[in-house]
Amino acid sequence: MTIAGSPDQKLNRRLRLGMVGGGRGAFIGAVHRIAARLDDRWELVAGALSSDPERAKASGEDLLLKPDRIYGDFDEMARRERRLKDGIDAVAIVTPNHAHAAAARAFLKAGIHVICDKPLTTTRREADQLAKLARESGLIFAVTHNYTGYPLVRQARAMVQAGELGAIRVVQVEYAQDWLATRMEETGSKQAEWRTDPARSGPAGAVGDIGTHAFNLAEFIAGDEVTSLAAELHTFVEGRRLDDNAHMMLRFASGAKGMLWCSQVAAGLENGLKIRIYGEKAGLEWHQENPNYLTFSPLGEPPRTIRRNGYGADEVSRAASRIPGGHPEGYLEGFAQLYTDVAEQIAARMENREPNPFSLQVPTVEHGVRGVRFIEAAVRSSQRKAAWVDL
Repeated sequence: MTIAGSPDQKLNRRLRLGMVGGGRGAFIGAVHRIAARLDDRWELVAGALSSDPERAKASGEDLLLKPDRIYGDFDEMARRERRLKDGIDAVAIVTPNHAHAAAARAFLKAGIHVICDKPLTTTRREADQLAKLARESGLIFAVTHNYTGYPLVRQARAMVQAGELGAIRVVQVEYAQDWLATRMEETGSKQAEWRTDPARSGPAGAVGDIGTHAFNLAEFIAGDEVTSLAAELHTFVEGRRLDDNAHMMLRFASGAKGMLWCSQVAAGLENGLKIRIYGEKAGLEWHQENPNYLTFSPLGEPPRTIRRNGYGADEVSRAASRIPGGHPEGYLEGFAQLYTDVAEQIAARMENREPNPFSLQVPTVEHGVRGVRFIEAAVRSSQRKAAWVDL
């Protein structure tokens, strides 16, 4: 069973959540709403759910929001929610990438905690400015790299930190899909249309959309930072304006070496995120499409299978598990873990106590900045014929 809070928790209500974006036709907004409700720590009470006022109103009505808590734009929402006695405790920003920064600024200035989808912004300058504002505000700013919420990802990180692999030598990570193998952006697909538009997605396509997840996962588990990379970005689908495939070599601060592949044109792959980490004493391997198993391979010994909330699972893994071993957990629960962790951090502040330590693994605005630096470094390297570029 998940450790949803702290034994010292006294808060006798759900936290109040607002949402920017995520209205009718949006995929990720529904994911965030399900995740926020899964552990019963949040209630959606307000939203500016679309940049189109009519769609925003209709979307709010769909979600049974009170009429006076349905907003036509996020600035109005931030100003009014700040003044309300029962105003929102946090806002989830689930718009296309280009709108993240302005919305996040509005709510930080209103004194409201922020939960933002990745990538943080579309430019490094905006990311740095947003991080500075978040630090100065003292507010919680979480970035939803949801794979960090998976139980066995957290266990893998803990095993690396405990030295069970020894000094890390090699990190191999990939995230491959096939959903953009054809011109999906011309079929009426809203998700494909904005993700392939530089004005809304930013300077990268596959690299920004899924490459950032692979990059974040590599740094999260390895407990190390990429210092430089050499990247080749390519667009295979004719007429597409952004990359749909990329290969990269990585150098880590510790001296470890790595490789990253991301693709949205890999025929036959649905959501092929996987990572392999090799140290001087052992290796680890985890596949997102089979997330309840982690392979641990000590040097010179048979591989061992660690099961989520079962054989080999340790406290950090069990703390992020909701149901008994043998029952699969995955994507929605990974998102839910981040929402539950943020709820615990906010509740601890309200109650003037220390948060449950397991709740402190949520990616922050600083991790969001690293994701934006990764995107810009990859684009810059590719423009220089895969030259090595510092982050």
